[in-house]
Amino acid sequence: MKLLVTGGAGYVGSVCAAHLIEAGHEVVVLDDLSTGHRDAVPAGATFVEGELGAAAGEVLGAGGFEGVLHFAARSLVGESVQRPELYWDGNVVASFRLLEAVRAHGVPRLVFSSTAATYGEPEQVPIPETAPTRPTNPYGASKLAIDHMITSYATAHGLAATSLRYFNVAGAHVTGTERLGERHAVETHLIPLVLQVAAGTRESISIYGEDWPTPDGTCVRDYIHVDDLADAHLLALTHATGSRHDVYNLGSGHGFSVREVVEACRTVTGHPIPAVVAPRRAGDPAVLVASSELAAERLGWKPSRTELERIVSDAWEFARSR
Repeated sequence: MKLLVTGGAGYVGSVCAAHLIEAGHEVVVLDDLSTGHRDAVPAGATFVEGELGAAAGEVLGAGGFEGVLHFAARSLVGESVQRPELYWDGNVVASFRLLEAVRAHGVPRLVFSSTAATYGEPEQVPIPETAPTRPTNPYGASKLAIDHMITSYATAHGLAATSLRYFNVAGAHVTGTERLGERHAVETHLIPLVLQVAAGTRESISIYGEDWPTPDGTCVRDYIHVDDLADAHLLALTHATGSRHDVYNLGSGHGFSVREVVEACRTVTGHPIPAVVAPRRAGDPAVLVASSELAAERLGWKPSRTELERIVSDAWEFARSR
């Protein structure tokens, strides 16, 4: 298939683009490089530099596209609280322009990079797709708004659409020729932050609270390897059904605590990694773990790279390659 990957110079988008190319698809990457990196676009992809809302119509207008995988988005929770206008415009308005281009040019399939942030603070764990969606910040709200838009386009215009709600994506795509991983200008994810300590660019890692109702007192999160995530996108493409919008959670189904993550990083890197306990952060749930039973049942998807040290090892391999 000829596919458009928006945000394909970013972390998850670049890894998914690499998997698509390996599977024999023709890939066009559209990215404005505001947070992505030109050298992250996988070999074999055609690259178009441009802003999503303005350029999507022109790119899709070239014809022949059988699907869009939509990763382009702003994704900093703190920034979304301070500057919500960036998220309503850069996420919601730009995605509306993309959907209009998809409709205008008759593209039959869409896979959207959604997020567990659409659920807010969960009532039950593991979190199923039927859980109430009550986002606690504009980032999560913007992604939920896009999900609602996609549902309406699937119903009205026959689009075969899938939203994949990620939990904590981690690790890196490490092959003989490629190293694709996380390198954000503003890093907020735990594993790369801990590895910055091992690399000598950060003095210590902060643990926000050690009195949570968890086995070791620190927060528990569900980590999914980015290659497992990419596998789910390929399956979503092949299982998409016209006039339907399916939503799937993607996670491992079990969680690791902050202390467990720090200890795994110490084991992998051989670095002591000093950790400093800090006060709890407002709005942090004690436990966030996905139920991915629906994805297993309908897509045949099951993560295979679930060992924490494997996830950390691949992330460390990528970090050392920079």
